[in-house]
Amino acid sequence: MDALVLARIQFAANISFHILFPTITIALAWILLFFKVQYSRTGESRWIDCYSFWVKVFALSFALGVVSGITMSFQFGTNWPGFMERVGNVVGPLLSYEILTAFFLEAAFLGIMLFGRSKVPSWLHTLATAVVAVGTFLSAFWILSANSWMQTPQGHEIRDGVAHVADWMQVIFNPSFPYRLAHMLLASFLTGAFLIAGLSAWRWLKGDRSDAVRTALKTGLVLGAVLMPVQIVAGDMHGLNTLEHQPQKVAAMEGNWETGSKVPLLLFALPDEASRSNRFEIGLPGVASLILKHDPNGVVPGLNDYVGNHPPVAPVFWSFRVMVGTGMAMLLVSWATLWHLRRRRGDLSGLMAKVLVGMTFSGWVATLAGWYVTEIGRQPWLVTGVLRTAEAASAVPPAHIGLSLAVYLLTYAGLLVAYIGTLFHLAGKAAQPGSAAPSPTLAPLPAE
Repeated sequence: MDALVLARIQFAANISFHILFPTITIALAWILLFFKVQYSRTGESRWIDCYSFWVKVFALSFALGVVSGITMSFQFGTNWPGFMERVGNVVGPLLSYEILTAFFLEAAFLGIMLFGRSKVPSWLHTLATAVVAVGTFLSAFWILSANSWMQTPQGHEIRDGVAHVADWMQVIFNPSFPYRLAHMLLASFLTGAFLIAGLSAWRWLKGDRSDAVRTALKTGLVLGAVLMPVQIVAGDMHGLNTLEHQPQKVAAMEGNWETGSKVPLLLFALPDEASRSNRFEIGLPGVASLILKHDPNGVVPGLNDYVGNHPPVAPVFWSFRVMVGTGMAMLLVSWATLWHLRRRRGDLSGLMAKVLVGMTFSGWVATLAGWYVTEIGRQPWLVTGVLRTAEAASAVPPAHIGLSLAVYLLTYAGLLVAYIGTLFHLAGKAAQPGSAAPSPTLAPLPAE
């Protein structure tokens, strides 16, 4: 492999590992706030027991998210110097705004949230949790604004080959930003929902029938059941926006080579870029036109209109199907489990508990697949219409990139195994009698 391919794989590996943890912490901070507010409102110990367990998961996830984010920033200088040279005037401030707002908020109040529950007034601890939750949202806001600008750049002008900001409002609120922000936030809450449901089901299988487990399980399932239909609508709107601004990405997602009407929705296909066709396909006639144009006779763009200027087809095509398929599984499992619990009056069968455990990290699968659609689908551009990926790459020898890539992959594999093992260890330990963390005074309720 040449240096460009290795550098792309390395950055993909870094961002794939990093995104796993913010995807959990963005939603989990708000869910923790919900648990704390419910405890403050009702005084019921089950809520603070939920908080006590899940704040540990948040702390571990937050730490790994921060550490893995640092390695990504290094690569801007080592592997992609042309990126900041050409578009740093736009992207640099957006990344700085994340540090100046989100990171400082989180750093200032995280200690109170994690360690201050028994040391500060209850209202202050609740406030700290709320501020950390707002900080996670602001972090997502600025990062997704920068990424969306790379997808659909506006509000800039090019002078001597360098991008300069002409209108910050157009830069921040670029055409794809609202859709991408909504889609990602919903993905985060769905990831958190199934993580909570899955680990709660694991505790259930270990014999834990406490009110805290039942409460957390129901919280995760209700979030999944309610938000998945919303995500489907948001995804449809995001897809229509992508069709308008990045039609070649949509063509790759659909595996559609020729522009035309009555385009089928391909359930399965083997895209072949050499012959510029699908070697085998199974599709539903006219359904792609119906989804993308809301008209079965609608004209959908084909890849042959973008020869030399469209992404690699197979990775985008299959990543999209993995994302959609996982999302449909999440919808069915959440609805089926809630119906199952209602039918059995809150008793979860062993089979359904095992299904939920198997779905614990389904949000990760869907998020990564969607991220690959977004990022690979932008190729060959790093910033659409402004900077090609090859133009930003460094001259670092392939052997050096390959060595660091191998080290990254081994480190990330070890950390991921340790992280997942730790989560299930914490859940199993919490399921043991007498292992629950001591709660603060329940009666009377701490003064707000």
